[in-house]
Amino acid sequence: MTPFWQTTRFQIDLTRPRVMGIVNVTPDSFSDGGQHATTLAALRHAEQLLHDGADILDIGGESTRPGAPPVPVPDELARVLPVLKEALMLGVPVSVDTYKPQVMQAALDLGVDIVNDVWALRWRAPESSLTGAQAVVAHPSCGVCLMHMHREPQTMQVQPMQGDVVPQVISFLQQSAENLQGLGVEKSRILLDPGIGFGKTVAQNFALLQRQRELCAVGYPLLVGWSRKSSLAGMSAPGAEPLSAQERLVPSVAAALLAAERGAAVLRVHDVRETVQALRVLREITSPSTS
Repeated sequence: MTPFWQTTRFQIDLTRPRVMGIVNVTPDSFSDGGQHATTLAALRHAEQLLHDGADILDIGGESTRPGAPPVPVPDELARVLPVLKEALMLGVPVSVDTYKPQVMQAALDLGVDIVNDVWALRWRAPESSLTGAQAVVAHPSCGVCLMHMHREPQTMQVQPMQGDVVPQVISFLQQSAENLQGLGVEKSRILLDPGIGFGKTVAQNFALLQRQRELCAVGYPLLVGWSRKSSLAGMSAPGAEPLSAQERLVPSVAAALLAAERGAAVLRVHDVRETVQALRVLREITSPSTS
């Protein structure tokens, strides 16, 4: 497996887990409810995440929570492009979280480093012939993350996957990565994401964590996003109300730490400071002693 992630401006060292901080430029995110929906608020949040220790910024303009309505391309562009333009001056890799080829193309034309796509480049706009794969191929050094999603955001939790999800997720991700390489994209540019919470039951999500080393064995670095996911809502005390998104800090950090221990290369999180602190504990017990 490659020890780095090739992106537009950076080769990201993956010899230790990297933290990707989430910047939602949306009015309806499940996790932060539109707190960073303006350009200024989003940039202030991005700067805070970097202060807290984020290695990568992931900027998105459309919520993909279960049942979320799609956002028209012009609206998404208006949300994310001003933030991306300013974020590119912060000196760290910048990712655009989108599935729309037109948004990918506009972001990559600005110089964005990474495309993070929940649809794994499968989505097609009815009004455009441009595909996500074409947008990625046209920028010959950008990084890309391909995620597994069952169905689509409006229906993925209404009819989640059935059976053993691990081999199904592996098969999909492996085929998606091979298809992209067949178009000329170097393997070093590709990360895979099992899509925690995207069309899976709670038990299936935890099976992906428990058996994550099987996913890593496919041969690509893994990006994992457990942060504040609904599968963690049940981690409250017996008889207590399920945890709200804002109350899921501790289980989010625990899941991120377990994912890192099981080989995840990048952790996509809301709570950067706490995740970075937890990873330092892991590093202390796994790094060779310097004493």
